[in-house]
Amino acid sequence: MDVVASLEARCSATQLFALVDDLSTYPQWNGLVFSAVAEPGSEGAWDVELRAQLGPMARSKRLRMVRTVRDPQANTVRFERDQADGRSHSPWVLDAGIVEHGGVCTLTMHLHYGGSLWTGGVLERVLAEQITSGRERLLELVAQTR
Repeated sequence: MDVVASLEARCSATQLFALVDDLSTYPQWNGLVFSAVAEPGSEGAWDVELRAQLGPMARSKRLRMVRTVRDPQANTVRFERDQADGRSHSPWVLDAGIVEHGGVCTLTMHLHYGGSLWTGGVLERVLAEQITSGRERLLELVAQTR
């Protein structure tokens, strides 16, 4: 499953990058990310719990995500699943990039999931709903940091 979403915000790229560069901020604005706790003593690894509600059913998934790319000059960041247990796991990859032009930033995020548990039309619909509501909450956070 591959999902691409974008938003435009009137702010600096630095402000927006600070919010997408740290997975600990995601539960504030991304409804799919229930929790994201930085691993003690690590630089760029988080214990993440994803949750999706499907009517009376809910699915959750715990992942260890590691920031594998961080370029503040280019305003790009990448997070990849890395369970660090020696076993093979379905990939989760999240790329975020920001382009600033004339006081407006465009954030584009690409989520790739290579497994089969979290696929299907219903889950994709839930993800689309979370993206829409997440845009609004992220724009509110950006406005608060001005």
